[in-house]
Amino acid sequence: MSRTRVLILGAAGRDFHNFNTTFRDNEAYEVVAFTATQIPDIEGRTYPAQLAGKLYPDGVPILPEEGFEQLIVERSIHEVVLAYSDLSHEQVMHLASRTTAAGADFRLLGMNNGTVKASVPVISICAVRTGCGKSQTTRRVMQILMDAGKKVVAIRHPMPYGDLVRQRVQRFATLQDLDLHDCTIEEREEYEPHIRRGAVVYAGVDYGAIVTEAEEEADLIVWDGGNNDLPFIAPNFEIVVLDPHRPGHEVSYYPGEANLRRADAVVINKIDTASPEAVQQVRQNIAEINPKAMVIDAASPLFVDGAEQIAGKQVLVIEDGPTLTHGGMEYGAGVTAALKFGSADLADPRPFAVGSIAETFEKYDHIEACLPAMGYSDEQIRELEETINATPCDLVLVATPIDLRALLSIDVPALRVGYELQEIGRPTLEDALAEFTG
Repeated sequence: MSRTRVLILGAAGRDFHNFNTTFRDNEAYEVVAFTATQIPDIEGRTYPAQLAGKLYPDGVPILPEEGFEQLIVERSIHEVVLAYSDLSHEQVMHLASRTTAAGADFRLLGMNNGTVKASVPVISICAVRTGCGKSQTTRRVMQILMDAGKKVVAIRHPMPYGDLVRQRVQRFATLQDLDLHDCTIEEREEYEPHIRRGAVVYAGVDYGAIVTEAEEEADLIVWDGGNNDLPFIAPNFEIVVLDPHRPGHEVSYYPGEANLRRADAVVINKIDTASPEAVQQVRQNIAEINPKAMVIDAASPLFVDGAEQIAGKQVLVIEDGPTLTHGGMEYGAGVTAALKFGSADLADPRPFAVGSIAETFEKYDHIEACLPAMGYSDEQIRELEETINATPCDLVLVATPIDLRALLSIDVPALRVGYELQEIGRPTLEDALAEFTG
């Protein structure tokens, strides 16, 4: 019987997971290639033979997504599998239309296909969009469980942008582990806050192997989701974060809507800075599609040491990269803090951007007077630093989950914006997690 020839559309994460759990060693399929998008410089590689299994002695090529219709025709593809996240429903259907027009079937894998099972309880934290506040929600959940005396391990959604064989299973328990694994800025932003709180974080490429190791040292696993992707590990309890600054996105993005429909508890974050009308729209959408979910109101208050220095200054704001790029936000916590504390003006970095930073502004042209913290390679980190120091300003405001001042040499004074999740009223996350903390 001939094998079904598959092309997997991905972004160095869900695509590898779907391959490992559904297609690797499955003689009914032949995965011809992956394509890559969203993340800079991840195409042109090969998913290595050491990870790909016996059916792929040469590994699997990773090609650019652009023009994938030609691949469908030239390589006789039968089926295209969408395996990345944070896409509008319209974008998903454009990909589907391009696929079917080229002659192939279009497929989305559901939660019952390839989700890893753990031997300990799993709590997942996901979202309906990038930038809703998953990170601070995960930190809050981890702290509640640790305060209850539980031995808890976080497993983070993948960010394997380097040597995939070395990144098969990664364990982070100390800050030195970040250097050991040559972590990018994006990886450090997600791992470092957990490590500083005394938690262990796992990540990598092969989540079956990751879960096997993590469950040996945990009473509970917390799935720390990325983008608005579905969890990779079968959860016992699902928490999903929503953002009233983007009302309606919770029912118009993939797979964010699926997360909302599955949620046991939802967190409406940023209530303190969103309009009442937007918050109400989000509440109505929750009530319509998942009325059984526990609804938790929350804010992410800002903290700036030396905030008095902002007043009257021209400020260059550095925001979390993914929130601005594929998250689609025009600004983040940094701009909010600059305006709150009386900045006279926001410095525009676009005319001074160099290299891949300039390319980022071209690709995501909705971004205006702030700078996304792009740092997927040493070269890009250097270009980020060069862009910062070329932009005329009195002060730099760093609003990323880690302190970039420790990684970059910044020529002008720089302040750090912090933010943590804070529930408003009842119910709280402690209420939601009561069955796991008793």
